[in-house]
Amino acid sequence: MNPNDASMPAAAERGDLTSLGIGLVSSHTEVAKAAEAMLRERYSWADATDAETLVALGGDGFMLQTLHEMLESGRSRPVFGMNRGTVGFLMNDWRLDLLAERIAGAKAIRVAPLEMTARTVSGDVASHAAINEVSLLRETRQTAKIEVSVNGRVVIPELVCDGVLVATPAGSTAYNLSAHGPILPLAAKLLALTPISPFRPRRWSGAILQDDTCIRFTVLEPENRPVSAVADQFEVRDVAQVDVSLGRKRSLTLLFDPEHALDERIAMEQFAT
Repeated sequence: MNPNDASMPAAAERGDLTSLGIGLVSSHTEVAKAAEAMLRERYSWADATDAETLVALGGDGFMLQTLHEMLESGRSRPVFGMNRGTVGFLMNDWRLDLLAERIAGAKAIRVAPLEMTARTVSGDVASHAAINEVSLLRETRQTAKIEVSVNGRVVIPELVCDGVLVATPAGSTAYNLSAHGPILPLAAKLLALTPISPFRPRRWSGAILQDDTCIRFTVLEPENRPVSAVADQFEVRDVAQVDVSLGRKRSLTLLFDPEHALDERIAMEQFAT
């Protein structure tokens, strides 16, 4: 059932979220489980497996976990997160009351994941999605040496660094920002290509690319200077080559209170002190 359906007010008055197709999931932390118990006492819920909309309780890590489970199952549903974690950048404020009304009035934000295909030194191939970023990281004290290609053209023959990452607009305020990468407006059809502690070229600070760009990283001297590739929390070690592009056909929907939506939060991060 569409959360904006006319039957929403009547169902909400009864505390009935079952008929609205709204399910509840939470992380395993004590704080999140306590919040889940309060919500289950206040409202009736649809089964989370069959629900058309999900409420997720936890932090940003749990939100990413929930979104990745949708990508793996092939079934995407809008998610309204409430922060029972730490930072909660991808979450709404925790409140017990008027939940159905908040979901009905929520602003829908669509995000598309990155698709990473990594080939290891031994020839194995692994594919993972990333909502925030794909990063390549050195595995030992030896700096990594990485060739960077954009749409089939070598743009940096040898990047000597601790690593390099590709970030979506949604992930541009996470690891990318810590690595001094740019903040990308959520509506921008762009990707951030950001080096991590680059040694050579010394003055290369990264690039902003169109989101239809295909990026290839080729690890130079992979046996002597091993590199891992990480798509959000999924790691592939000892990679030889990594391809990254945007997965437009697998977009996800996050629901936010209009006054505190993700696009506004990302924009305001440019003025954070």
